[in-house]
Amino acid sequence: MHGQTELQVRGVNLSRISNRNEKRVVEAMNKILAEMNWEAEALDIQDIYALALNNLPPRYVQDGTIVFNESVRQADIDKVVREAVSRVKSSPNY
Repeated sequence: MHGQTELQVRGVNLSRISNRNEKRVVEAMNKILAEMNWEAEALDIQDIYALALNNLPPRYVQDGTIVFNESVRQADIDKVVREAVSRVKSSPNY
């Protein structure tokens, strides 16, 4: 996790701003990896996570943000995660 001083600008703490897709990608990864007969290494999981997030539009929110609808469908997140898994599995980063 980032140190608090790393995520400050002029004394404003930015550490509580997050990408809403992070949690949705983690949930999709847990579901999709559970369906597979593959023991992903820690680096594989990190690569899948980063690759999937980089292939989705960011959805940053801060405390108090009201989300009326999600601009990214769950099916799109699942598709991106499956593609990331396939890419990492076929060409691991080690």
